[in-house]
Amino acid sequence: ARPERVCSEGIFCHFRSLSRRAWRWKSIAANERALQYRVGEQIHGFTVKQVTAVPELFLTAVKLSHDGTGARYLHVAREDSNNLFSIQFRTTPMDSTGVPHILEHTVLCGSQKYPCRDPFFKMLNRSLSTFMNAFTASDYTLYPFSTQNPKDFQNLLSVYLDAAFFPCLRQLDFWQEGWRLEHENPADPQTPLVFKGVVFNEMKGAFTDNERIFAQHLQNKILPDHTYGVISGGDPLCIPDLTWEQLKQFHATHYHPSNSRFFTYGNFPLEQHLKQIHEEALAKFERIESNTDIPKQKLWDKPREHRVTCGLDSFAADPSKQTTVSVSYLLTDITDTFETFTLSLLSSLLVDGPNSPFYKALIESGVGTDFSPDVGFNGSTREAYFSVGLQGIAERDIDTVKQIIDRTVDEVIVKGFEEDRIEALLHKIEIQLKHQSTSFGLALTSFIASCWNQDGDPVELLKIADKVSQFKQCLKENPRFLQEKVKTYFKDNPHKLTLSMSPEEDYHDKQAKMEAEKLEKKVNALSEEEKTQIFEKGLELIALQSKPQDTSCLPALKVSDIEPRIPFTVLETALTADDIPVQYCAQPTNGVVYFRAVSSLNTLPEELKPYVPLFCNVITRMGCGALDYREQAQKIELKTGGMSVSPHIIPDDSHLDVYEQGVLFSSLCLDRNLPDMMNLWSEIFNNPRFEEEEHFRVLVKKTAQELSNGIPDCGHLYASIRASKNLTPSGELQEMFSGMDQVKLMKRIAEMPDIKPVLRKLPRIKKYLLNSDNIRCSVNAAPQQIPEASKEVEKFLKGIARSKKERKPVRPHVIEKSSEVKPVGSEMGSGVQITRKLVNVSTL
Repeated sequence: ARPERVCSEGIFCHFRSLSRRAWRWKSIAANERALQYRVGEQIHGFTVKQVTAVPELFLTAVKLSHDGTGARYLHVAREDSNNLFSIQFRTTPMDSTGVPHILEHTVLCGSQKYPCRDPFFKMLNRSLSTFMNAFTASDYTLYPFSTQNPKDFQNLLSVYLDAAFFPCLRQLDFWQEGWRLEHENPADPQTPLVFKGVVFNEMKGAFTDNERIFAQHLQNKILPDHTYGVISGGDPLCIPDLTWEQLKQFHATHYHPSNSRFFTYGNFPLEQHLKQIHEEALAKFERIESNTDIPKQKLWDKPREHRVTCGLDSFAADPSKQTTVSVSYLLTDITDTFETFTLSLLSSLLVDGPNSPFYKALIESGVGTDFSPDVGFNGSTREAYFSVGLQGIAERDIDTVKQIIDRTVDEVIVKGFEEDRIEALLHKIEIQLKHQSTSFGLALTSFIASCWNQDGDPVELLKIADKVSQFKQCLKENPRFLQEKVKTYFKDNPHKLTLSMSPEEDYHDKQAKMEAEKLEKKVNALSEEEKTQIFEKGLELIALQSKPQDTSCLPALKVSDIEPRIPFTVLETALTADDIPVQYCAQPTNGVVYFRAVSSLNTLPEELKPYVPLFCNVITRMGCGALDYREQAQKIELKTGGMSVSPHIIPDDSHLDVYEQGVLFSSLCLDRNLPDMMNLWSEIFNNPRFEEEEHFRVLVKKTAQELSNGIPDCGHLYASIRASKNLTPSGELQEMFSGMDQVKLMKRIAEMPDIKPVLRKLPRIKKYLLNSDNIRCSVNAAPQQIPEASKEVEKFLKGIARSKKERKPVRPHVIEKSSEVKPVGSEMGSGVQITRKLVNVSTL
């Protein structure tokens, strides 16, 4: 499924640490090359407009424009071998037929140079791509790919350019991907005609999700005047109004270089990209006026209210509490980058974590189960908006929630925010800037997409350090800076929408009835000749889908195009504190230390097993030692980049009946905060607090609501987990921890009038789990940070409890990890297996 709104959170949370040697070589080359370009310089039909170093992100941004078509281009040179390309078109539909979404699907069904059907999927086994996809947002369509291989980059670029600019757009492809009338049994013309089509069915599925329905109505109602007032992904009742001719026309006007934005990222030379893009695509076009601008929303002179309906949630903890309500405020134009930055920080202060005013006022009120969908700051539309509310409430409590929101806004204007919370937020930005991970280029293209789409300056957006300095200066000059923003945008803002959604028992029946009426209308309008044509076209489509594809036209890699060796990552495993294995990996982590540990579940009694996911969910959120849950959350935000605990099941690669079961502890911090982070882990292991019954109930309800909300979107995953339940022992455990069994268990717990019996299980689980009996750790840090890190980890391991009595494993077929350490390069022994398992599990 392709999301209609592309999330741009986690801006800087993706980038792979390279081996030290590769890092040094690529680091110097990529940035220095880019800094040599001069404004006005002409390269392969493009002119350089701006060259800007952004040191806090270790990158140089080069802005260009294409002389012949006006196409915009941003190249981000950075010491990263995972190079990315994306092309983006501003797509502004004026109806809900889903034309940009159907077009996104249909251009990927073959092009002039590569006429085979579905070249994207056919490229998967001819490429070394690390990412390939396409996204339809509310006002743009984005086609990104990434790869580490230069030849592969050229191959994929050729396929993407041809798909975007020269697609076949055959009628049969439109019928397959968009919508069509077809007999229930395509081989039997006597069976009734029904609606079919990939996007038609995808959007029917999307709108069984109540959160999606709410978020869609919210955007449509708060920005009703132009493209945001329609459903860009398509409304299943409107999709059958789209014609093949309209699709081709939309492509001609929107998928033109004059309406495009090109983005490349990484350490490959820019000249090669420009030459290929110019020669294979842009040189074949003339400049046009693209009339795709989105006007500003006309501001309201008084607040508005809307009510919508949805289907019943059979997994709701309380069937009488299924109403959702939110209050939303239109904010600023997203091209004002500093104001947008300020408002996104303000949003975090208002709704993030148990210390935020709206969490205290709404979540802890007991009125509902969780925040309403799309809570917080949304900067994906031309004007940003902020939304806050509750779901899982009784319909009679709508006014109560509205009053709580108004009262909280008033309190924030008077009291403001604690300095510690602002400091924690700025610390979070600092750690995001330094954190390195694999998909940084993809995160970057998503982050700049909305602002650049509205003709904002994408380079300005990347200068995060400047904005932080400006933000601090504003606070210094005016201590009421944030309170005044709250007054302007929330208290005194007439462009305010109250949206409520309640379930109807016959909601899905009504939807089915409207679809049946639409179908009847379409069928009644057909002549006999058209009916015959539909039957014949249905058979033709089946024949086409069954026909083997000739993929010889697609480019492919040769063995000679691939590096014969992969970089070797040096790992060292040492035994510390009573023979506990700790793996160390020296990497250029940019001043960040990554810590992980796995504690075995082998001795945990079977009756406690189902509660492990709940234990993981709450153990870092209930308080520890002298800290209550609010103080703990504050300390975690101030001193770490997050601390997470999750169930850990790893099936053995070669024995189906063997697996490892445990709990994974993950965290990261700036090197200066390592003692604080390890002290937090010590307190969580030694002195977790389980006495806050009311807070525990809040966490349980929130978790149950989130699991219930996830079912419509993840039905296929739940089915897959359930299907493997009886095949392997690890499959049985997966169902218990993350399948429908877990969803049902959480629903039952959330419904309990007395939650104490469940709360009492947590200290029992802690006794088996939070000790050093069967634990192993790993640390990734810069070489100079390893000695300090090893001291802190050893102190942590010596400080945590060891079980008094010998406990026997409950299940004999579970892997018992040996703590024997073998030198690197020796035969595959248990020590090497420890290393391999630790490296393979994705961090955080």
